[in-house]
Parts: sequence; C-alpha cells; structure tokens
Amino acid sequence: MARFAASDGLRLAYRIDDFTDPWTKAETVLLLHSAMGCAERFYAWVPRLARHYRVVRLDLRGHGRSEIPAADPPLAIARLTQDVAELLDHLGCERAHLVGNSAGGYLAQRLAITRPERVRSLALFGSTPGLKHSQAASWLPQIAAKGLRPFLAESIADRFPREQVPEGLIAWFLDQTARNDADYIARFIGLMTTLDWSDELPQIRCPTLIVAPGSETVGARSAYDAMAARIPRARLLVYEGLPHNICDIAPERCAEDVLNFLRRFTAA
Repeated sequence: MARFAASDGLRLAYRIDDFTDPWTKAETVLLLHSAMGCAERFYAWVPRLARHYRVVRLDLRGHGRSEIPAADPPLAIARLTQDVAELLDHLGCERAHLVGNSAGGYLAQRLAITRPERVRSLALFGSTPGLKHSQAASWLPQIAAKGLRPFLAESIADRFPREQVPEGLIAWFLDQTARNDADYIARFIGLMTTLDWSDELPQIRCPTLIVAPGSETVGARSAYDAMAARIPRARLLVYEGLPHNICDIAPERCAEDVLNFLRRFTAA
C-alpha cells in the first residue's frame, strides 16, 4: 500500500499488483471500488488479473486508508474524478483500462466523458449513470438512526443471497464496511443521489462492458439496458438472479469477464 497527495493536499492510498512477465510492458487496469468499500474488496480479483496486467487499486477519498476530506468545500463528483486522473499522473500512466464497481464506476464513467484520452476501456459492474433514480436516498436517515453496520446487517438481503455465499463473507463485508466514517459516507452517498448524467452517455466512445445484476436491488434493472443503448461501443452482460453486490458475490466470474472483454479489445 502506498500513498500520494492529490492536488488539494489530501493523501490517497493505492496498491499495485503486477505479476506480468518482467520483460514486457504491461497495460494498467485501475480498479475503483463502491461506496462504503475499499481496495481490499477486490482481493479475489487480483490473482486472475495481475498475471496479465498491472493492477492498481485506489481507496477513494474518505474510504479505506485514504484521508477523509473536510466538510468544506462540499464533496463534488469533479473532485472525485480528478483524484483518478491524478493517480494516473502520479503513476506516469497516460491511459488505463478502468474497472468500476457501483460508485467507482461513476468515477470511471465521468473520466471517460470528461477526459476520454485517459481511458482505454471501461468495465462497469452494477454501475448506472448516478444514483438519482434509486432507493439510496432512503438509506441516509436509517444510517443516521441505526448506525452503518446495523443498517447494512438489516438490509443484507438487498446485497447478498445468503444461500449462495459463505456466512464468513457477509460478516467480513459488514466489519470492513463499518470501519468507514458514517458522517462522510452520508456525504458521499448524498452527493451520488443527486447525480444523473444519462444524457451524456453517448460521449463515452471507448469500448465498454456493462455488467448488470439481474435482480438489481438498488436501482432499476432497466437502467442497464438504457445505458447499453446510449453508449456507442457497449456490450451488456446480465448476472441473472444476483442482487447489487455482484463484485463480492462472484469475484472470479467478474475478473474472468473483464479478461475476456480486454482480450477482445486487444484483438480488435
């Protein structure tokens, strides 16, 4: 785990895993986690991806080992997106393949729209164009009243099919998520619930993989079909029967689908 200073002075944490052949110049895959998550949530993806790519995992500001920003100035999607571009600058990486889970995918989408020259491809998992049309706003008073871990424990069926995952995974998810600062998470989710850039999706010109939870529980399942129709070079995959947290439920499947997507991208 390493850290770098963003242009506003906040220190952000990231990790690099690279098991590619040392005589080759590996392309970079940057993994961006969901709200309330951290880079560790991609632990099961790394062994599959890092043999073929330099894999970088960022802790978004306010998450994991990254510092929590002050309440003033207010959190903004442009600042969060700039963090991603500045990490690429710090690494000397002109362009990268971006893989985003939920809110991490929001940042990936925004970078592809505002700085397309930095994005080679997009892979979006459970990530619509913002949270404005979702149930997420209803989470905030519940988190304030109950606390982050109790709220997530009560609503865990919205995220995990208990009968399909080990109980240890759910306990680990709850413990890891509860390490976040609840006030900051409320600010972060609150911002995301105001955003919808559906009309800007046609500006995403890079090859894009959209992976939708077939039993989406955060927003509308139909939102992913609309995304695929609006992004010119998009391909839609549906994980039938799974709720929102597909990246935690089926990490090996996700990583394999990313590899297959990138192989086709490289061959094209």
